[in-house]
Amino acid sequence: MEFCEKCGGIITLNEGKPACARCGYKPKKKIKIESAEKIAQKDSVAVINEDAGNVYPIVQIDCPKCGNKKAYFWTTQTRASDESETKFYKCVKCKHTWRVYR
Repeated sequence: MEFCEKCGGIITLNEGKPACARCGYKPKKKIKIESAEKIAQKDSVAVINEDAGNVYPIVQIDCPKCGNKKAYFWTTQTRASDESETKFYKCVKCKHTWRVYR
């Protein structure tokens, strides 16, 4: 996995060329980008460019709807700032989305 020299974001393929998912910076040096399937086979966290430029890691968690063991993961501050953030999951198989408060 490569990171942006300017902002520290993750370098992904944008229209077939490497670019930062956060700021759009295009690195000048040659970048090796591995597919999510190849990364997942290594039991690492896979980063997927799902749609509209959103980048989500894939984690191991059971989907409450279909039982699949992999889901996209992100967090959002949905309550007061002095409370913990809400964790959202989206099943990679059935696309069911659920949240976990902790």
